[in-house]
Amino acid sequence: MLELKTSPEIAAMDVTGSFIAELLDDLTDRARPGVNLLDLEQRARDLIDERGAVSCYWDYAPSFGRGPFRNVICLSVNDAVLHGLPHDYVLRDGDLLSMDIAVSIDGWVADSARSLIVGAERPEDRRLVEATEVALAEGIAAALPGNHLGDISAAIGAVAAEYGYPVNTAFGGHGLGRTMHEDPHVSNTGRPGRGLVLRPGLTLALEPWFAAGTDKIVYDPDGWTIRSADGSRTAHSEHTIAITEDAPLVLTRRERVTE
Repeated sequence: MLELKTSPEIAAMDVTGSFIAELLDDLTDRARPGVNLLDLEQRARDLIDERGAVSCYWDYAPSFGRGPFRNVICLSVNDAVLHGLPHDYVLRDGDLLSMDIAVSIDGWVADSARSLIVGAERPEDRRLVEATEVALAEGIAAALPGNHLGDISAAIGAVAAEYGYPVNTAFGGHGLGRTMHEDPHVSNTGRPGRGLVLRPGLTLALEPWFAAGTDKIVYDPDGWTIRSADGSRTAHSEHTIAITEDAPLVLTRRERVTE
């Protein structure tokens, strides 16, 4: 069931999205060699508490996890890409860290993720992160009223193909609003002109994620952390957007949409 949001509701989601952007900026500045993932988790908890926000991850127990999830942010390192459990791990020079977080403020949710290289960069890691960022930008550009959901998926998949990365279709983007996961599912590859017609008021989390060498995934014993099956590096970028009569609004960008 699709729920189209009104302009005031989108503005409320933008407040949440702006907070998430600020939180990820804060953690990005702190993610250096020698920093423990548990310190980043604690900082996220502190910022959420200070803002009066509510974590969408705490106690989350979907069918694919070994729940409930008892953290407020996913922190995935190197070959881990999704749902990484924060644990006692000290970041090292050259680690590729993906951070994914969703919170609710006054009942409205936003969701965002970014990948960054800790310390010295390897060119192949920078290229992988860039691919997810370009794919996200292309997916957003295709999110126009009258287009189809498949146009977004095809735009993301085309970037993956251009960079030479395979695409896993088990996990992708999704609708969101009052809850973290709503219809529809947004695959990271697809055919243009297919699927749901995009209408103003539809709010989506678009999240291209790629592994350098495979589209196959494996789970850690913790039941949550998803890794590339071949151990290759991974990256993940995500924004919450709203379809409007004109250009899509990016609600989790660093600049505020609503004053």
